[in-house]
Amino acid sequence: MNNTSPRINTTFLRTVYCLGLLAATNPSLVAAQNQQQARVIEEVYVTAQKRQQSLMEVGISVAVAGEKEIRDRRISMVTDITLFTPNASIKENIPGLMPIITVRGVGLNDFNAANNPATGVYIDGVSLSSLALLSSDFFDLERIEVLKGPQGTLYGRNSTAGALNITTAKPDLENFGARVSVGAGSYDAIELEGMLNVPLSDSLGLRLAAKGIDQGEGYWDNDATGDDIGQRDVQMARAQLLWRPSERTDVLLKLENQRGRSELGSPEFFGVLPTANTSNCPGRPECSNFLGYSDTDGDPFKGSWSVSPDYDLDQSIITAKIDVDFDFATLTSVTGYIDFDRKYESDVDASPMRILDFVNTDAVEQFSQELRLAGETDALIWQVGAFYATDKVKTTYAGQLQALLNTTTYSPADVEAESQAIFANAEWLVSDSLTLIAGLRATQEDKSNRGFTSDLVSEVPGSGLSGAPFGSPPIVLASVDDDIDDNSVDWKLGLNWQLEESTLVYLSASQGTKSGGFFTGVATTVEQLLPYDAETLTAYELGIKGRASDYGMSYEASVFYYDYEDVQTYISDTTGPVPVSRLSNIKGATIYGLDLMAQWKPVMVEALTLSAGIGILDTELEAFDGPNGTVSKGNEQPDAPDLTANLSASYDFNLTESLPAQFAVDGRYQSDAFHDALNNPLLESGSYWVVNARLSAYLDDQWEFTAWGKNLADEEYVVQGSDQTSLGNGFRVYGPPRTYGVTITRHFD
Repeated sequence: MNNTSPRINTTFLRTVYCLGLLAATNPSLVAAQNQQQARVIEEVYVTAQKRQQSLMEVGISVAVAGEKEIRDRRISMVTDITLFTPNASIKENIPGLMPIITVRGVGLNDFNAANNPATGVYIDGVSLSSLALLSSDFFDLERIEVLKGPQGTLYGRNSTAGALNITTAKPDLENFGARVSVGAGSYDAIELEGMLNVPLSDSLGLRLAAKGIDQGEGYWDNDATGDDIGQRDVQMARAQLLWRPSERTDVLLKLENQRGRSELGSPEFFGVLPTANTSNCPGRPECSNFLGYSDTDGDPFKGSWSVSPDYDLDQSIITAKIDVDFDFATLTSVTGYIDFDRKYESDVDASPMRILDFVNTDAVEQFSQELRLAGETDALIWQVGAFYATDKVKTTYAGQLQALLNTTTYSPADVEAESQAIFANAEWLVSDSLTLIAGLRATQEDKSNRGFTSDLVSEVPGSGLSGAPFGSPPIVLASVDDDIDDNSVDWKLGLNWQLEESTLVYLSASQGTKSGGFFTGVATTVEQLLPYDAETLTAYELGIKGRASDYGMSYEASVFYYDYEDVQTYISDTTGPVPVSRLSNIKGATIYGLDLMAQWKPVMVEALTLSAGIGILDTELEAFDGPNGTVSKGNEQPDAPDLTANLSASYDFNLTESLPAQFAVDGRYQSDAFHDALNNPLLESGSYWVVNARLSAYLDDQWEFTAWGKNLADEEYVVQGSDQTSLGNGFRVYGPPRTYGVTITRHFD
């Protein structure tokens, strides 16, 4: 917002100065004055550039969590990546349904399975066409990487915001290993997770992993039925077979299945009309809707909801990866197939009346194939490749509008997409300390949508939507049979300057493109089903990362500027008898900010490890058409808080002489943020802290006992909302309340 710009601008300029100072300062010279023994800083390896490298060699801002950190900090769902990633925001429209990832203010604010995310998500190298495919829990992971900024050249498909790179743990051909964890927690939750790694021969290894969650109670109490909702019943299993027929060839096959028979959470109602309890309307739960309903309990986890919260999910994944070493280069093939189905109901008016309730089904089938050839010489590291993918998405929305319009609507959509690309990336070692990077990717995407919205005229005496009397045949309100064709060329230019072994300064300019698409929700006019255009983001970034080993410190800092064109976002459409929010484009936006991350293991307190991350952001949308006329330039991007911060500390000690232990605490802060392009104050999130803690004890390197708690202060904070005041109501979604539990883990070697 304008009133915060001076603060941010000052901080931004100071950070630029600090980057220059860090670049000009040789940490080893400073550290030489320190006579204390250095603590070991573990080398972190990533595959951010589709090859294994030290994090200190990668000229990209990357937030990383390794296997141990993932398990220790209970990073069990995609929403948890904000625990270690500044300038990232993740929300859910209906709790438990589908995440939306926003990085540095860039993200597609859409919850439909038919649309691609702005943050590319890759699991073992396979691109996910929809964030609906990321609805289940994490288990048995090796690493999570969050790459910030456009990743169009190497990752391609719709990675304007960045990329989330998830790597599962792979079979070990040399060592037997197993792990079993049993946990119990609040809300009658039981978790069971296991892993088994078996070397079948010198060339064949098998890794099995599974996780089950049975949560008997939910966070939400439905006063209309007297039941709590939000129970979870989830099972996941994965099998991976690694075959190494020779020293030059690896073949990895992965089979994974996920099944859920759970319940979704529910949002908090707010009304528009004054009541005896309040005259300060709209926006408060105590205000009523047009039918007289209000919510007076003051508890965001209590309400009266009219739908069954059942959420059925089934997903199967097959992945095959082949690596062949030809001496001069390595050929990599990654093949992925995903089949996904879900069915759920949603109460988007958050009241006991059927005003805006929907029965939804999604079926997604995707196939992808990538081929890469990578090699290196003394002066050149290079990659070339090709990518192909097809996505088929079938969605249906049955609108239960009986209380509002005395009818039911039916909205099916059949969306298909075909994407193909060729790409190349090269790193030229100009000198021992200087590397020039150049990348290029050409992409063609074809999409089609076949769908409609019809009024079923399902109630007596007739529909309030179309005016047709009961008994009339279904009336088509809007239909679409359209195709779009997007062609793009994305690029990257970068310069890496290795000041010394432990310090890297990088400068980059890059461009990413996210293809256009279709709005597939309920529509009452043809105009509401028009496709939206592709968006383009050009990014400029300066950063430094390094280690000051004598001080036990590693750090990373970067400043960035984005020129963002044809921003894809939701707008309010009032062309039909019922106002709808649909996807469209805003001419442009500018974004700038900074990322700071550091880890410190103080020499004077060897048992202590500290880490911190800070993200500062300033976003500004161009003028655009709103429901009440032109919205002036200056609105903020949705889900783009000015300030985010991550802090964590862990301390190692001994409970007894033979029982080492660790206490850890971490917290995340987020400043105020809007959740739509209109910057509607009814949907604004206030600033908040979420604090977590855990206490672990370790016995004989085999047993691990952990007591943990999340959101210990029971902070109430808004993550999403929807304003439907033209229809009498709106809703807000809150983050999870306090949860806690214990976990016992047994390791077998």
